[in-house]
Amino acid sequence: MPISASIGRRRTALAFVAAATLFGTMALPAVAEAHGHGWNKPKTEDLQLLAINDLHGNLEPPAGSSGTVKEIDATGATVSTPAGGVEYLATALRQARQGHPNTVTVAAGDLVGASPLVSALFHDEPTVEAMNKLGLDVTSVGNHEFDEGKAELLRLQNGGCHPTDGCYVKGRKFKGADFEYLAANVTNEKTGRPILDPYWIKNVHGVKVGFIGATLEGTPNIVTAEGVKGLKFGDEVETINKYAAELKRKGVNSIVALIHEGGLPASQVYNYDCGAAGAGISGPIVDIAKQLDPAIGAIVTGHTHNAYSCAIPDPNGVPRSVTSAASFGRLFTEINLKLDKRTGAIVRPSVTAANHIVRRTVDKAPDMTDLIAYYSKLAAPIAGRAVGFIGGDINGRGSSDLEKPLGDVIADAQLAGLAPAEKGGAQVAFMNPGGIRSDLVFKASGSEGDGVVTYGEAFTVQPFTNMMQVKTLTGAQLIQLLQQQVSGLNEAAPKILQSSKGLTYTLDMNKTGAARVLVDSVKLNGAAINPTAAYRVAANEFLAGGGDGFPAFAAGTDKLVGASDLDLFTAYLTANSTAAAPLAVPAQDRIKIIGVGQDVD
Repeated sequence: MPISASIGRRRTALAFVAAATLFGTMALPAVAEAHGHGWNKPKTEDLQLLAINDLHGNLEPPAGSSGTVKEIDATGATVSTPAGGVEYLATALRQARQGHPNTVTVAAGDLVGASPLVSALFHDEPTVEAMNKLGLDVTSVGNHEFDEGKAELLRLQNGGCHPTDGCYVKGRKFKGADFEYLAANVTNEKTGRPILDPYWIKNVHGVKVGFIGATLEGTPNIVTAEGVKGLKFGDEVETINKYAAELKRKGVNSIVALIHEGGLPASQVYNYDCGAAGAGISGPIVDIAKQLDPAIGAIVTGHTHNAYSCAIPDPNGVPRSVTSAASFGRLFTEINLKLDKRTGAIVRPSVTAANHIVRRTVDKAPDMTDLIAYYSKLAAPIAGRAVGFIGGDINGRGSSDLEKPLGDVIADAQLAGLAPAEKGGAQVAFMNPGGIRSDLVFKASGSEGDGVVTYGEAFTVQPFTNMMQVKTLTGAQLIQLLQQQVSGLNEAAPKILQSSKGLTYTLDMNKTGAARVLVDSVKLNGAAINPTAAYRVAANEFLAGGGDGFPAFAAGTDKLVGASDLDLFTAYLTANSTAAAPLAVPAQDRIKIIGVGQDVD
């Protein structure tokens, strides 16, 4: 095991000893034993954990609904409270650490990837630098850490200039993460070894605390094939339990799991009570938590962008804390626990956990303000350029509807750009809901003016810059594609594709599986789909490769590669809107919904 597994890659032995000595002295009680044989020694050590997840490079306060948290106010009403932004997050975490000499800051993945322009333009180096300043100690990898592949993830950990874009400022070299990335269940296909350390150990006054980090096993289904090339993603439970056993053999009996997989609480209110035995939460994390080694005293999760602090029974039926701090830095979780100095284990009944809103009413952290200003100035010539105009809020990420207004716009943009014969001859286009990362907000975010869409804002909506593809599908395959939204890999958590104008159909969410798509209702430009006819279908390269549980796309033929999704989006906004005639909010009339359903991405 590398030295980083015991004391951290960038922590020298001297610094470790000095810190241990300092805190050890601070922990000495001021009362002597009755018989005068020395000092009373406490039987436990207190430890505070501060946790975040799914930041996605949101250094600036997120706009629109992506920058709010639902809470119950003093009158009992549910309100949306502005939240997030690393200037406020840093202040909140620093305040939370006060009075806690033993504190560790952790994360559960997706700190980077699908990021706004001020971070993404620089391959998320700004976010890593912000996390260094924030005092992050350790994080699991998430699926988005693989957006640019293994080599780029290792560069974020170890530092160095980007292999293509180089260093962004002469004489300023990226130093990499001061915190540890953990990837217990991500292994090299050839060697079978983890690509990064599987765990990290923190010594708290003689009690060793192990942190195991893993991402969801299904990462290859939601990341481009190139991003996970040569990698294998193992079962979360099997892998974490394997390393829990290894830690125990090394005398580490206090263990925390950091897992980039999550759950779905029954309420979107941030401090919703999950109820007895976690009855108010569902999703993959429930089954995972019920199978993880009882030696794991707390589980920090992510991926679903939800907020919860629940107690889910371990294999022995004993309640165990399972938490998630939503996304985009809008919340952080505070977990307080006691470590038994005799057994070295987490005292399970002592564990308390609560989510806290990162309110924008606190002072901004000056170092974060300076960091954002530095990179914003570098990005300004690109970010501030106007690319279009809108007549009102066009919600994407912030819409809970199966057919999202911004999804309609994006799909229309892709169809418009790829319909010409020389561009692919597309007849219909589809956008995956998870690829819509934000909203288009009417209110100005800066000095551009209300209703103006800047390049930076458009980039925040479509940050992947996936290349578009047009393929030929038969009518039968097109129907199968629609059915895969609600069956197969997507049956438990439907993913409703956003479709371009001209395609209409009915979804009956009272039915189950593929039957939810009423086949006779599917029409293109008013004509029923002919099962044997050929149709040219456009999608980004992720979807076109079968991602998100849509293998029907991968079966398409006669592939033609087009421009990037971002280029098509910005071109469409420019061509179809002016200050005098802004783009209207779509009517959302392409998919008729019967019953109630919610897509998860």
